[in-house]
Amino acid sequence: MQAAALNILARVKRSPFAFPLALLAGVAMILITETAYLQATGTLDELGRATAAQTHIQSLLRRTVDAESGQRGFLLTGREQYLEPYRTALDEIHASQRFLTDYYGHRPSEVAAIRKLNELVEAKLSELSTVLSLYREGKHQVWQELLLLDIGREKMAEIRNAAEQLLAMESKRVQAGRQGIYDTLLLHRIGVAAMSAVSLLALFMYLRQTRALDAQQHERQMAMLRQRDDLEREVAERTRQLTELAQHLQTAREDERSRLARELHDELGALLTAAKLDAARIKSRLGTTSPEASERLAHLSETLNSGIALKRRIIEDLRPSTLSNFGLVPALEILAREFGERSQLDVSNQLTPVHLKPADELTAYRVVQEAFTNIAKHAQATRVELTLKEADGHVQVSVRDNGVGFEAGRRHASAHGLLGMRYRVEAAGGELSIQSAPGLGTQVTAQLPMQPAEQPASTAT
Repeated sequence: MQAAALNILARVKRSPFAFPLALLAGVAMILITETAYLQATGTLDELGRATAAQTHIQSLLRRTVDAESGQRGFLLTGREQYLEPYRTALDEIHASQRFLTDYYGHRPSEVAAIRKLNELVEAKLSELSTVLSLYREGKHQVWQELLLLDIGREKMAEIRNAAEQLLAMESKRVQAGRQGIYDTLLLHRIGVAAMSAVSLLALFMYLRQTRALDAQQHERQMAMLRQRDDLEREVAERTRQLTELAQHLQTAREDERSRLARELHDELGALLTAAKLDAARIKSRLGTTSPEASERLAHLSETLNSGIALKRRIIEDLRPSTLSNFGLVPALEILAREFGERSQLDVSNQLTPVHLKPADELTAYRVVQEAFTNIAKHAQATRVELTLKEADGHVQVSVRDNGVGFEAGRRHASAHGLLGMRYRVEAAGGELSIQSAPGLGTQVTAQLPMQPAEQPASTAT
């Protein structure tokens, strides 16, 4: 039996209709609750009106007695103050009659009873009023005889009987209303209990499904994390390979520049020097015999000098000999001076000796060279500041201009030089930062790892 129940429960859990049924159960519970509430409030309203009717019936009976007592007091004493309860009772009696007439007007089965009670009360009030009129007219014997006929007591008994009948009907109505409320509350209790059980079952199934979904989502997240880790490792490996490739290409480029510079220096330099020597020999042999030939030879000599200067400048651009021969600071000074002369810009520098590996010195030189090239092409600057110093275990080289600037976070079609500088500095283990804004100039700063000072060798004693 228990296994069958568990089997049914398992089928319910796997059923796709479980959640809709739970939803329908919740809606049904709301409908039951609202229906019970409406019935209970309607019954309570009816009980309230029945209680008010009982109050008015009792008030009608009591005020009739008060009116009669006030009339008797006035007849015995002749004082007007005894008529004050009489007049007050008349007003309240009429108010109760209006309420009861309206209340029982919607109950055809009880209209005759309230009509009879109103007629008896009106007859009693008429009797009281007649006695008072005879008293005021001085017909004392007549009103006394009328009072002694015992008609008033009989009418009060009839009024009391009619009122008690109405009170009994209202008591039955109140009792029936209370029983209806009890029945409604019991039905509501049963419905709430049943719907609560269904809701708890639905909640249990929902939590079970939620836990399964959470477990599935957790598994997917773990799979995504593993995939992301694999992708990150692959990206890191590819980045490392690309960095090594960029460094290799950069080294190969510099080696090719050095080879080309040597060939230009050796072969082209030898050719230009030989041509210049030949021109000098020819000029010495001609002397002053041919002024036109001498002029042509002088022009040729100047052309050869320009070619030699151009060759020297190209060689310096390919592989700065001052960097290899004199170091980074003199090489940057010469580069800044020549850039200022070519571009007609005010170039100031603050260069202090630093400790860098030869390859990193070349990187710093190329960064400054590329920055000068960009300034000449795009900056429209009038002043350039070059700085080289050591700070916080790094060598910092910075080029700043007062040109038009640009949006540093925006990609530009002509930004390949900056991108090349960044990769070159990062390949050397450094960091390149570019600060710029429209109208505020540009500052390019490269930080390279400083070469540790060599420890002196210890001598044995």
